[in-house]
Amino acid sequence: MAIAFRSKKTNKEREDRFLELINKNQEKLYKIAYSYVRNKDDALDIVQETVYKAYISYDKVKKTQYENTWLTKILINVSIDFIKKNKKIVSIDKDYIENISDYSEGNTHAKIVIREALEKLNEKQKTVIILRYFEDMKLEEIASILDSPVSTIKSILYRALNEMNLSLKE
Repeated sequence: MAIAFRSKKTNKEREDRFLELINKNQEKLYKIAYSYVRNKDDALDIVQETVYKAYISYDKVKKTQYENTWLTKILINVSIDFIKKNKKIVSIDKDYIENISDYSEGNTHAKIVIREALEKLNEKQKTVIILRYFEDMKLEEIASILDSPVSTIKSILYRALNEMNLSLKE
């Protein structure tokens, strides 16, 4: 009987920790999903699918210090799967462009040009740029999310920035 009681308590604690994790990260999850699909409904669907997949596999997280990275990794995979399944040609959403970055405050044309340059990148490059500059993550965090060495992330970032630079010069 005592074992069953502990099990229930553990499940309650697990659910509380999971809810805390989701509540703490919900805005970040939505922003990242939106940066991939630029559609509010699709971004919400992606976040919902991410939460579902995370809940199912929450027991696989060994240390709480890796929960945020683990959750972001699930979100990125769900986002990429969503894009592949729907094979959508993503249009530029004005609301997203207004919030894209403080880089070109007040200059909508520059924001559109940056967004178009970002769209020309492959998925991995786009992911690294979004996580690094829009989510302000460290290279080590990005490497952990993408299961790649930091040196690889640096190379991807360097190539992506070069490609964007060339695209912006056109």
